[in-house]
Amino acid sequence: MTDLTDFLIAFIILLAGAFALIGSWGLARLPSLMSRLHGPTKATTLGVGGSLIASMLYFPTHGLAWSAHELLITLFLFITAPISANMIAKAYIHGRRSNPSAAAQPADDMPAAPSRSAQWATFGMEGAEAD
Repeated sequence: MTDLTDFLIAFIILLAGAFALIGSWGLARLPSLMSRLHGPTKATTLGVGGSLIASMLYFPTHGLAWSAHELLITLFLFITAPISANMIAKAYIHGRRSNPSAAAQPADDMPAAPSRSAQWATFGMEGAEAD
C-alpha cells in the first residue's frame, strides 16, 4: 500500500511542478497584463495546491501526525486567487478607461469601451442621462 501511495504522491508533485512551471513561464513570457494574469492565478495556484495536497498525503502515510495546515492553506489559496485576479483586472480596466493618455495608446488586449449607457462594476453613472 505504501508503494502505491508513494507513486501517487510523486505523480501529484510532478503534476504540481509542471503547473507551477507553466504558470511561471506564462507570467514571464506573455505580452500584456491581462494575458499575464492567467499564469499566476490558474496554473501556479494548481501547482502550489498540488504540492500541498501531496504533503497532506505524505505525512500520515509515513507514520507522522496529520496536520490541517496544508488543507487550510490550499482552501485559502483557491478562494483568494480568483478574487485577487478579478480585482487586478478591474483596476487595470478602470485605469485604462479613466486615464486619457493610456486610453489613447493602442491596446490589443483591451476590449472596446462600452456605450455610455452600459454599467460596469466600478463605474458609477452619476453624470449619464437615463435612456
